[in-house]
Amino acid sequence: MADPKGFLTYREREAQPSRPVPVRIQDWHEVHTAQEDAVLRRQASRCMDCGIPFCHQGCPLGNLIPEWNDLTRRGNFREAIERLHATNNFPEFTGRVCPAPCEPACVLGISQPAVTIKQIEVSIIDRAFENGLVTVQEPEWLSGRTVAVVGSGPAGLAAAQQLSRAGHTVVVFERDDAIGGLLRYGIPEFKMEKSVLDRRLVQLRGEGIRFRTGVTIGGDGPDDLSLPELRERFDAVVVAIGSTVPRRLPASGADLPGVVPAMEYLVPANKEALGAEPGISAEGKDVVIIGGGDTGADCYGTAIRQGARSVTQLDIRPQPPTERPPHQPWPMYPLIHRVGEAHEEGGERVFGVNTLQVHGDPTTGATGVTVVDGERVDGRFDAYAGTERDLPAQLVLVALGFTGPDPQVLKGVEQVGVTERGTLDRDGRYATGMDGVFVAGDAGRGQSLIVWAIAEGRACASAVDEYLSGSTTLPFPVRPTDQPLAV
Repeated sequence: MADPKGFLTYREREAQPSRPVPVRIQDWHEVHTAQEDAVLRRQASRCMDCGIPFCHQGCPLGNLIPEWNDLTRRGNFREAIERLHATNNFPEFTGRVCPAPCEPACVLGISQPAVTIKQIEVSIIDRAFENGLVTVQEPEWLSGRTVAVVGSGPAGLAAAQQLSRAGHTVVVFERDDAIGGLLRYGIPEFKMEKSVLDRRLVQLRGEGIRFRTGVTIGGDGPDDLSLPELRERFDAVVVAIGSTVPRRLPASGADLPGVVPAMEYLVPANKEALGAEPGISAEGKDVVIIGGGDTGADCYGTAIRQGARSVTQLDIRPQPPTERPPHQPWPMYPLIHRVGEAHEEGGERVFGVNTLQVHGDPTTGATGVTVVDGERVDGRFDAYAGTERDLPAQLVLVALGFTGPDPQVLKGVEQVGVTERGTLDRDGRYATGMDGVFVAGDAGRGQSLIVWAIAEGRACASAVDEYLSGSTTLPFPVRPTDQPLAV
């Protein structure tokens, strides 16, 4: 059991260490560094081993957090990684890019700063890789069934690994030139270096999963396939293509050169950081990022590293409070003011503003944006009179989220419906109207967190295994209708 007095002995929350700002903005390496064992074990000792661990509910994966916290406290990293892998295929991903909804649900957080769950998680898995504790797990027998997984993001990879371990032959199809989906080119190097992804792919390939890149399902290329063709070749298909259609900027001038959807900026920038040809550069430019979420923050840190003259991130929401508001009580995920690593590096964040217009010329491109202060009332933005002002901007990055998956995958398909939200329609077992075709992750849920993607990939794999075999022993952690504790 946990140290019953640990949370009283160690009241201070010691955050994840980071490299100094002046150093890290000169390169693309990860911002965070490893935590010393003594500090890590001290922080793990703060876990209370609650009778009802609400951190389980905060995490869609149902991670066994008190168990691996206590194993970390005792320095037993071999058993800790076993308990962590019991519910999470890829803790090295979630430990880096997940916003950790488990931490606001921590019981200790009622009266003290919450346990550093995310830091403990990533430390366990990194030590496991360093010490050779992440090994290939081959199935006990082969089923003779085949499964195609479309998309190699976290949902697709989780489904693929679970189904392969259940004995099915799995092939993952990816339209890009490398495996990983947004983990590969959507997440900047300073948040997660791609060596972290590549070392996990070594394990997946060792377990027999096959990967085919440069194949677009629904595309017109010589190597592309339609969904019906894919279904003819495989006993089941999992569609895990994410939510990638960007939401447009509803303002005049949105079509000017220099107004770019966030991912059209981030993907080439991330490829450039890996040695590819330069993409869109922010060097020497005034950059305005429209959208206050994580994708906008990724643009923020990328523009700073590219040498932008100024970086301004606009958020239509008012600046949240620094403490949990009364209408979002524990254990809900509170909307509070959070300062990301990129925001520590310079630039400016502006809250409670709406973008009215982008100025510029169709030939030379954007030169600035007009914004206005105000507040959202009953779903609309009420502007404050006389607060209009112009901001210089030669590069405007639109990070307003995504409306749904690429509809190209449904080319020639009538059986798979689309919901009012733009997501692919599915039932409570992740199945679509097309026999043997299932949907997991953001393609069915809408844009969400990486933990939801992995949880859905695991659950979808269970449903597919049952479809192919008549029964399953794979876990089913979440249903498509499950909702987070967050608001």
